[in-house]
Amino acid sequence: MAPARVALLTAGGYAPCLSAAVGRLIRTWTELSPETEIIAYRHGYEGLLRGDSIVVDEAVRRSTPVLDRFGGSPIGNSRVKLTNDEDCLRRGLIAEGQTALEVAADRLVADGVEVLHTIGGDDTNTAAADLAAHLAEQQIGLTVVGLPKTIDNDVVPIRQTLGAQTAAEQASLFAQNVLAEHGSSPRMLIVHEVMGRACGWLTAAAARHYLDWHARQEWVPSIGLTPERWSIHGIYLPELEIDLDAEAERLRGVMDEIGCVNLFLSEGAGVPEIVAEMEASGTPVKRDPFGHVMLDTVNPGKYFAKQFAQKLGAQKKMVQKSGYFSRSAAANATDLALIAEMCDLAVRSALDAVPGVIGHDEDRDDELRAIEFERIAGHKEFDVTQPWFVEMLRSIGQPTP
Repeated sequence: MAPARVALLTAGGYAPCLSAAVGRLIRTWTELSPETEIIAYRHGYEGLLRGDSIVVDEAVRRSTPVLDRFGGSPIGNSRVKLTNDEDCLRRGLIAEGQTALEVAADRLVADGVEVLHTIGGDDTNTAAADLAAHLAEQQIGLTVVGLPKTIDNDVVPIRQTLGAQTAAEQASLFAQNVLAEHGSSPRMLIVHEVMGRACGWLTAAAARHYLDWHARQEWVPSIGLTPERWSIHGIYLPELEIDLDAEAERLRGVMDEIGCVNLFLSEGAGVPEIVAEMEASGTPVKRDPFGHVMLDTVNPGKYFAKQFAQKLGAQKKMVQKSGYFSRSAAANATDLALIAEMCDLAVRSALDAVPGVIGHDEDRDDELRAIEFERIAGHKEFDVTQPWFVEMLRSIGQPTP
């Protein structure tokens, strides 16, 4: 029997899939179960706790292809952890003596929701699992089916998360403009800081896209338009140990020869060492409600730019961050195809009352299925021994792992 009411929410940071995924879910529900009412909680779990929702009307159902053309999320996001009652209380999302899980469950019951689709990363979907478990304890029937959204592509055990491929392509596009700045000083250092707290996949994939673009270009060396000046000279990820002195010596040679150095740096690279240094000096390090270090207070790009600039004798240094440019893009064709197959399975799973997070299960030969919530985890490490990545490092003269 089809559910009478389905709810959607998007949560966490943006990724280039949210708008399209919302549209595809609405389209598929309309096709398979047109009698089912659809609501959307505005701004993720915050909207759920506040009871802030909208009903998806006929105009939206007719116009879902339009959502494919936009980035961001039409229903809004927020970062709320349902098991962090202290933070929810401080933000006025729950009252004294309440728990966020209880408030969220009561709202879903009051709203008559029988299926909840969560579109988010590991934090969003593990929160959904906690919510589903709480509802089960209360003997309240609700099927939760999540979709994996993160530009880091670091959700265990999912092969490819929604939005990551577009974000890598967009980070390359960003770099194609930013790295033109290499000629703005005789000894120029550019650090392109890419999002990636604990996983370097996005930085590696962005570098791969950029070097593919680089390989297709024509050059005019006699006027100074050379492939060497437009290349990447270092790629640094959380999964790679960085020998700062050895790399500085290598890059000093590059700077002396061509007058510039261009680096791709994951924002999580070297963070444990930087945090340890800050805390040892008595500098407090801020953390978000999920316990993650707030990277803007650590600023790895600034740190590495300062260290390398001194050692390379750079006359000018520049740090440019592509994160918000990349994560708010509209989904590309590759991601749209992935969104379509994942959303269609999400609706079919919901109709069959099969909960879980939709993804290609790496532990089951990449089968696309509803993966059990208890198996979902974040911060999957990027494998730096993959042949394509090792070959990319070799091609730019960087030591391989």
